[in-house]
Amino acid sequence: MRSLDDIREEYEFSEGDERYRLLIGLGAELDPMPDALKTDATKVRGCSASVWVYPMAQDDGTLHFLADSNAAITKGIVSLVISAVQDRPAAEVAQTDIAAALEPFDLKNQLSSNRTQGVPNMIALIRETAARYAQGAGSTGAAGTA
Repeated sequence: MRSLDDIREEYEFSEGDERYRLLIGLGAELDPMPDALKTDATKVRGCSASVWVYPMAQDDGTLHFLADSNAAITKGIVSLVISAVQDRPAAEVAQTDIAAALEPFDLKNQLSSNRTQGVPNMIALIRETAARYAQGAGSTGAAGTA
């Protein structure tokens, strides 16, 4: 997965439809998420499309997220959010201001509101889950409920 800085650089040099294509491409770069992990417990509430996020604790204390959506552009937004925290220590993920990291992308003005309405819920799910892992309450591979 590309870093958020690399994505931002490419995004800044893109316009209109190119930005949509970039987001769709980002979604295609997500690690595949098995259908068995797409459960009510991993579903992000408040999204116009279906979105699932599943954290996996790694042996080195980092969190690796699997995520998916049934809509291509939404999946790209999911990938963008995940790239801000992918493979980082749980405590760091819990403290990361993901919304601030995404501000340069100006998603609210670039995309329709129904495509971005679930982003705060996705961020909350990621941060809350990371906080549980950082406190030792998370078990490997379990997302819990948000």
